[in-house]
Amino acid sequence: MEIIWFDDEEKYIRDFLTLPKKLYGKRDLMQNKSEEHKLLTGKHVLNKYFKLYKMCAYKNGEIAGRLALTKYPDDSIAYIGFFECIDDIKCASEMFAAADKLAKDNGMPKMVGPVDASFWIKYRLKVNLFERPPYTSEPYNKDYYLKLFIESGFAIEESYVSNIYRKLPKKGFEVTKFKERYKEFSEKGYEIISPNKKTWDKAIGEVYKLIMKLYSNFPIFKHLSEDDFKEIYSSYKMILDMSMVKIAYYEGEAVGFFISMPNYGNRLYGKINLPTLLYILAKRRKCSDYVLLYMGVDNKHKGLGKAMTQVIMDNLQIKQASSIGALIKKGKIVEQYVEEAREDQYEYVLLSKV
Repeated sequence: MEIIWFDDEEKYIRDFLTLPKKLYGKRDLMQNKSEEHKLLTGKHVLNKYFKLYKMCAYKNGEIAGRLALTKYPDDSIAYIGFFECIDDIKCASEMFAAADKLAKDNGMPKMVGPVDASFWIKYRLKVNLFERPPYTSEPYNKDYYLKLFIESGFAIEESYVSNIYRKLPKKGFEVTKFKERYKEFSEKGYEIISPNKKTWDKAIGEVYKLIMKLYSNFPIFKHLSEDDFKEIYSSYKMILDMSMVKIAYYEGEAVGFFISMPNYGNRLYGKINLPTLLYILAKRRKCSDYVLLYMGVDNKHKGLGKAMTQVIMDNLQIKQASSIGALIKKGKIVEQYVEEAREDQYEYVLLSKV
């Protein structure tokens, strides 16, 4: 095995970027190659927030593994991400050992991962249901990666789930508590409405303020500027079905949000050519499966989440679409939402090593 830390050498950047295609089939490749290239070359909007140490591992002269270690100012944790590896514990353990040494040499006694540089890019390790195709935004990886992490001395620190919901019948299905909550909040003067293309910039600014307030205690969360947030999510204006995006207002103030997206699978991560654009337009107009991505409610308005979920459920019934309640921290009340319609549950973990 040969472990190489690199900076801007083109050969290593190329090898780093090409490894995922060697490991995954067309259905399962979730790599955003363009975004990774920007991060590796310091041209991503988030690069100014951290320092990225990049690694390639070679076996018999061939690329066999990769990872990146992220260091944040005033943070003693080293974040390990962009991990890809052949099914070889020697390769994985040597990469992790090299990363551990670099982390400790730089005053970071603990490693946490997988974290692809930032909360705002991707984190968590998938551990089950690999027979299903990946859904849009899913942290996807090879089924043997958990074994490589555990056998290299990592332990599970956090657990997450994504609920798989069946298509709801148009009639005869309701969650009484959610319906009552929606009626209650409507009578109090709350408005739950969808943004449109004209109001999107205002809405995304409101979502930013709520996320900074509500998500700040999440593991690995890092603050960023509103301009950078808007740049990261600028493409959402094109790919969202706005009828499945809701902002809740009370006395003119945004107090909650619910963002869902058509499940495009992995079609958003390659080159956006004409066939892909046509696919996105068709899927956005008529979609049979949605990813329920983000929800947040100001703490002063408890119960509003159920009311907002009711509005989304109504839309899913009208559209006759199934859905995935994505990436919920295990044990949170949201995990139990609409249990009657849950078919299965994806599982994910965040690991650490000291």
